[in-house]
Amino acid sequence: MEIQFIKGHGSGNDFILIDEWTNGYTFTEENRRDLSLALCNRETGIGADGIVFVMESSHSDAKMRIFNSDGSEASMCGNGLRLHGRYVLDKLGRNEIVVETNKADLYVKRDGDIYDGVPAYRVEISPVLFDLADLPMTIGKERLFNEIVPALSDSIPFSAVAVPNPHLIAVGSRELIASNEQKQIAAMLNEKNDITPDGVNVSFVHPIEKGTLYVRTFERGVGFTNACGTAMSASTLTTCQLGLNEYETPIDVFNNGGKVRCEVHQHEAGRYSIDLIGNGTYMFEGTIQLDLSAPGQFTVHDQKTFEEQAAYEKLREEAESYLAAHVF
Repeated sequence: MEIQFIKGHGSGNDFILIDEWTNGYTFTEENRRDLSLALCNRETGIGADGIVFVMESSHSDAKMRIFNSDGSEASMCGNGLRLHGRYVLDKLGRNEIVVETNKADLYVKRDGDIYDGVPAYRVEISPVLFDLADLPMTIGKERLFNEIVPALSDSIPFSAVAVPNPHLIAVGSRELIASNEQKQIAAMLNEKNDITPDGVNVSFVHPIEKGTLYVRTFERGVGFTNACGTAMSASTLTTCQLGLNEYETPIDVFNNGGKVRCEVHQHEAGRYSIDLIGNGTYMFEGTIQLDLSAPGQFTVHDQKTFEEQAAYEKLREEAESYLAAHVF
């Protein structure tokens, strides 16, 4: 079987994009899992944090499903949605669309440039849920906001939110970022445990100044990533709730892969939504030749590199210099 693919990224969070919709591919659930394990492997595969599958939707412009590099399926992925949305926008020749995800139908639209030569895509991050049952997380209470959980740490306060991916967020100093606490806590919560039985994304956040913050995330099913879109969105929301940033205002969010902008919107009845604005950059494309019964034995043909990554590298280099001065 031949499979056309595009390798791309949002803020360095990289994905293999496969279009089932217009290419007419038919994959089983087992096929998607096996393809993710085989193709995302950075030693023997193409290498990526996951696979973005573009699929037909019965009620939206397109449907997105994302499988992590460990074969598990993500509820949502903001960086992946930007890449998926860019592909569908280009395919349909539109400036905005609605994409069906596992939990909600979300808008995507073009949003100028985030940097010279780097087009930006605005995606909706929703729903925003605060009940610990929605993560799920069991600590003997219904919600968690800026509180110490002794089972995790006796000194670091955490907040929990699902968007709808589950996130545990700690906001603190440069010293917190430099510590080894995040790796230890995240590793424990993503192994077999009684607190987060399905695992959880763990982010450490450093507010650099009003309107600017840094987020580092240990992503469920992946490990430390260059960036996690839903984590940056949830982290921005938490800083607004703490009074460190303003609602309805663009906030620069730096990460190890570059930067994005987030805007947190307050709605009636205590509801929130978040806009995540950033790149959806294509790196290269090609054709995979494989047998679905043995996806690890594949070859790549007709590989072609896109030139747009060069502009993103300039953004990333500036972000690295900024973080070196203000965080590390």
